[in-house]
Amino acid sequence: MPTGRADVRERVLLVQLHFPGVDLDAELEELRLLAVSAGGEVCGQLTGRRERPDVATFLGKGKAEELRDRVAHDQIDIAIVNHELSPTQERNLEKVVGCRVLDRTGLILDIFAQRARSHEGKLQVELAQLEHLSTRLVRGWTHLERQRGGIGLRGPGETQLETDRRLIRDRIKKLNERLNQVRAQRGSRRKARHKIPIPTVSLVGYTNAGKSTLFNQMTGAGVYAADKLFATLDPTMRRLTLPGNTEVILADTVGFIRHLPHQLVEAFKSTLEEVAEADLLLHVVDGANPDRLEQIEQVEGVLEEIGAASIPQITVLNKIDLTGEAPRIERDGRGAVARVSLSARQGAGLDLLTTSIAEHFRQSRLVCALQLPPQAGRLRALIYEHLHVVQELVTDVGGWRLEIELSSPDFAWLQSLPDFQPEWLEREDHRVLARTGS
Repeated sequence: MPTGRADVRERVLLVQLHFPGVDLDAELEELRLLAVSAGGEVCGQLTGRRERPDVATFLGKGKAEELRDRVAHDQIDIAIVNHELSPTQERNLEKVVGCRVLDRTGLILDIFAQRARSHEGKLQVELAQLEHLSTRLVRGWTHLERQRGGIGLRGPGETQLETDRRLIRDRIKKLNERLNQVRAQRGSRRKARHKIPIPTVSLVGYTNAGKSTLFNQMTGAGVYAADKLFATLDPTMRRLTLPGNTEVILADTVGFIRHLPHQLVEAFKSTLEEVAEADLLLHVVDGANPDRLEQIEQVEGVLEEIGAASIPQITVLNKIDLTGEAPRIERDGRGAVARVSLSARQGAGLDLLTTSIAEHFRQSRLVCALQLPPQAGRLRALIYEHLHVVQELVTDVGGWRLEIELSSPDFAWLQSLPDFQPEWLEREDHRVLARTGS
């Protein structure tokens, strides 16, 4: 995927402090992947141990001077600190070390800016970047604080720094207005989808867990997938037909990560609403990653933040081709599917996943019988297009007797059709259906 950057990669030094309760190796490896995903050339790392951050430089005076020496010796372009720095700490560090300093939030924002492709995604990223930048305008550039002068510009006015802040505030206001319009349009599309009784299934998970690869295997969509963090940002949706003629909308969404910047969660709220509005979540987990349990916790935390924690989930343990496991289904104490082990890259176990999704939506479904007259051909066609017909018999008068399996929303949709007559409903059975394959 093109990044729009020059061929010369910036030389990067990674900086990580070891606080109590922090897995230093895991944090450093993730920071390295983030830096590489941003297009940097990682030239080394600097670690240290502290009980709490230093107020002035975060790292402390001694570690900041050590960082200055490493930057000069290794000809570093950017020092990336794997923590969230205050604007003051960032400026103070830059003065000490003599090169650009980027914190974790700034790094993730940079990656998002490279990856966004849709109009909405670009608006969301720009909004998050400007909100992050608004507190970091000084950056040691003293010329921004000079009063503007010249013919027609003398006298009372505002400094260039104040002008820049005002321009950023105006731009943020316009971006919010445009995003509100996009959110309204997305909401309208979502309402239109709800009128057609097709449930939505959203893929969620830690970034680089294999969501887009799984999405491509299931739908043939050709979504960009790579061994990079945040390879895809913009949600993609495809209709998928499951065993038993059950149809769902499958959505591929942005991956999560530990310490995901709050402004990104806010900026991508309309995109993440697709997750919060889903009927089922497929939580894709990298089964070969030793930190998968912590990654699961991070994803659950974001789901809680966006109001999606109560949505039913099936855990998808991906990359079993790297662990030597066999594809399989695991059930919970109630007998419902809890986890499916598979390999998205090799396609092993995909049939188990599609069967499990179909089974989920077969739970607590209705079975009804309709006696349709010959003139109800249009209604019959709509039923075949949107619902699952279990059996059809031709009546003596040339009509049809249909036995239909459907959910409660499906049933409400059927009753709302203008061609539907209540007297055609012969039987409505609310029993829970047997599970597929049981």
